Amino acid sequence: MIVRLPGRRHFIAAVSFLAFAGLSLPATARADAPARILVVGDSLSAEYGIARGSGWVALLEQRLQREGIAATVVNASISGDTSAGGRSRLPALLRQHQPTHVVIELGGNDALRGLPLESTQRNLAEMTRLSRQAGARVLLVGIQVPPNYGRSYTERFAAIYEQVAADEKVPLVPFLLRGVADVPEASRFFQPDRIHPNEAAQPLLLDNVWPALRRLLKP
Repeated sequence: MIVRLPGRRHFIAAVSFLAFAGLSLPATARADAPARILVVGDSLSAEYGIARGSGWVALLEQRLQREGIAATVVNASISGDTSAGGRSRLPALLRQHQPTHVVIELGGNDALRGLPLESTQRNLAEMTRLSRQAGARVLLVGIQVPPNYGRSYTERFAAIYEQVAADEKVPLVPFLLRGVADVPEASRFFQPDRIHPNEAAQPLLLDNVWPALRRLLKP
């Protein structure tokens, strides 16, 4: 069940009253409350072309259970989404799910469509700010483009994520596809389209995300 928070002034007043009366805060305001992790991504996180429940986000839910970490995961990823699309969808997602943590994995489709790098950077930065303003901790997940885009573009694109992470002071996973797209015989980890990772690659994607996310989940 999704619990909607009251307006800011009413929330502050309620917290002040509870503190004055010596009462405990509701579960959603306690540090030991279960985490709510919102993943906003594209096809790399939306289980494109693979069986439902086999993607890295679904595997994340399983790992959280094995680790004994109380958390729910909401996968709001959409295949084909751009950073602009994620930015436009995010406010409603934040209101609906009230996440404690937001994982942002977007930008790959911006590169495929040749969208301006400056726009991608602005969108990712704004998504980060909106999430933090909503009280969530943010993990930015980076994507790198293939070498055939040219060395200059490849380096500038990768630098987008580094810059946003530095400016907004949030942790960064530099490359979601590390160990998948940058290894010999990488084709064994991809679907026939040579763009989307297959089921065999999904545990590796999670391994790339997990260390940074695990640190972020600590109180």
